[in-house]
Amino acid sequence: MENAPLKSWIADMLRRHPEDTIWAQAQTQVTWGTLRSKVADLAQLFEIQGIRPGSTVAVQMIPSFTYLWTVLALWTRGAQVILMDPRLTRTEVERLLNLCEPQFLISSGSSGAIRVVFQGECEVQVEVRRSGHPAGNPHVLLQFSSGSTGYPKVIGRTADSLLAELASFAKLPEMPRAGERVLLGNSLTHSFGLIGGVLHALGAGATLVFTTNAQPRAMLSTLAASQANVLFGVPFHFELLTRVPEPLPLPALRIAVSGGEALRPEVYEQFHERYGVRIGQAYGMTETGIIATDLTGALEPPAVGHPVPGTQVRVRAGELEVHTDISPYLYAGDIASRYADGWLRTHDLCTVDEETGALSVHGRTDSLVVIGGLKVDLSEVELALAEHPNVTESVVLFGSTIEAFVGVTGGTTARELQAWCRDRLSHYKIPRRFELAPAIPRTSNGKLVRNRELLMSRMSPASPSRSGLSGARG
Repeated sequence: MENAPLKSWIADMLRRHPEDTIWAQAQTQVTWGTLRSKVADLAQLFEIQGIRPGSTVAVQMIPSFTYLWTVLALWTRGAQVILMDPRLTRTEVERLLNLCEPQFLISSGSSGAIRVVFQGECEVQVEVRRSGHPAGNPHVLLQFSSGSTGYPKVIGRTADSLLAELASFAKLPEMPRAGERVLLGNSLTHSFGLIGGVLHALGAGATLVFTTNAQPRAMLSTLAASQANVLFGVPFHFELLTRVPEPLPLPALRIAVSGGEALRPEVYEQFHERYGVRIGQAYGMTETGIIATDLTGALEPPAVGHPVPGTQVRVRAGELEVHTDISPYLYAGDIASRYADGWLRTHDLCTVDEETGALSVHGRTDSLVVIGGLKVDLSEVELALAEHPNVTESVVLFGSTIEAFVGVTGGTTARELQAWCRDRLSHYKIPRRFELAPAIPRTSNGKLVRNRELLMSRMSPASPSRSGLSGARG
């Protein structure tokens, strides 16, 4: 595996700034000198542990300065980094470990966190996995994305791919600049948070700002106190900020950018009314990184912006496709259905404005939904339910929340199924409502009904196993 370009880039960025210049801040400030020192210390620790060029290392840590130092240190060691969301349960982690077979697992001591907020520093636990294998591909970063089969897809990014994305960001004049402060709310294990947020700021010399409290008033106070020039987040963050009574003025805020899922038009309008800044868009996918942007918010949702420099897109049968030289998928058996002849299907329904060339996204062609910026494949939830010995069939839908319609035997209850899911799925993937019956209605040609209204009306109310949870009727 060759990550020399990325290793060289990181080394160059780390030595560009004076020792006492602020690199990032949360409850405390971290200077560039401290950043260099922490990365060097962890790189030395990893060398002692046997991590070397070509080593494969899974990382599941809570968002923190320590997590960022760890990822940078691993790349300076020439390792392949496999990022795992801290919300994943141990069952989900084991599934991914068995799939990728890394030689090491670095964690902060626990899995399945329900609430994930930024912490200054955390524990670093290094587990050696004797059954693991060194990298057999050129990728420096592996991430995971929900797939149409319900099981996660493994997505590989090369050093050249990451550096090309950073070059695209650098060509956008609205992106954070040297000396600016960027409050970063996006997940640090996801592409935009890590690459557009952390790595771009590293290259541009911008200061990262993190909030250690997820409450909207705390985020607003952090924005005001830090005099942040840029806010990156997901629609959930902006919705919360529009609900804060007596909002604080944010005179330093230059741009506010949302990514990860569709932004509701009313949130776009309310945020502008309250804070005087229009919410911009950053649209991309794990497989490719950034695709299109409208960072100043000049376009109203559902528009997501214009393709970024270096990106080729097309719309076929109403679906957006992106050109990429090689398939980003690893360990996948059905690549042809997602990638062919250099074009990658996004599964996003898209239109292109004939005059401006701006892209607008109008939903999905598959079972993927986004909840609070986190992607959930509903078929993954169905597969988890199918593993229960008393479940005969299931349909999982999403409206305002995830709902499961389940055919059961043996008097199985909704609470039992919720506990079953809790052991196998991250918290945000667990259905909040269960409707149980001996069988699920089917269409005239034998397919399971997937219309919520029909399911609610046709599943027998008299069934003793029919139950609701989390505010639903029981």
